[in-house]
Amino acid sequence: MTNQDTSNTSLPYDTITGYAAVNGLKMYYEIHGIGDPLFLIHGGGSTLQTTFGRVIPLLAKSHKVIAVEMQAHGHTADIDRPLSFEQDADDIAALLKVLHINKADIFGFSNGASTTLQFAIRHPEMVNKIIVASTFYNKAGAPDWFWDMMSKPTFEGMPQPFKDAFLAINPDTNALHRMYERDVARMQAFPDITAEQMKSIKAPALIIIGDKDVVTPEHAVEMHRLLSNSRLALIPGGHGDYIGEITTPQDTAVIAGTVGMIDSFLKVN
Repeated sequence: MTNQDTSNTSLPYDTITGYAAVNGLKMYYEIHGIGDPLFLIHGGGSTLQTTFGRVIPLLAKSHKVIAVEMQAHGHTADIDRPLSFEQDADDIAALLKVLHINKADIFGFSNGASTTLQFAIRHPEMVNKIIVASTFYNKAGAPDWFWDMMSKPTFEGMPQPFKDAFLAINPDTNALHRMYERDVARMQAFPDITAEQMKSIKAPALIIIGDKDVVTPEHAVEMHRLLSNSRLALIPGGHGDYIGEITTPQDTAVIAGTVGMIDSFLKVN
């Protein structure tokens, strides 16, 4: 069951926003553009706009972009169940069914890329191609400084643009704190994906990381070797610079180049 609104914007297409009942959630989604479906899954602590706001208009020129907000994030309220990448993957699968989409391309960033890997493992029949950006499949894939940071996080250290974006949607500061705490706990208990599970992914995959990312280049190459039908892009910059994630500089040339690369990857049969 969905509730949808269609609004005219300054963009050359209508934007549809809605909520779908999936696995006990009232999940928020937006649909932009026309073409083959491309699902976008945001990063931890984020909303669809903080992760993808600078690339959605570009991607929507040639794709039917469906951007979602996961449990406890943005418009999608929390419910009484653990956060896990496996559950997020199952929620995306349920949303696809609600929207009557049999198969889609999936683009996940950071935590959203972990969800994308789980989706490809758990629901291979629903996957066309995957794009996994700035993620690792086991804890060894992140540098030591990342886990040192995760061992003693503080709410004050959460990027202010993330806080502002959440509170602009939901002014409940307790909900913001709860989202932060749940995302931190999930990362501290990060569940490794086995090499065998990675090898089971047969969907064409594009792996993207920055050379100064939370993923080591060596780990990205390892992922590339495990995913038999994959391409690897190592782009100068940090975590999400290449898509203009909200906490990064807006380098329009780099962002356009990344979108062009994604378009080319998705077009190849």
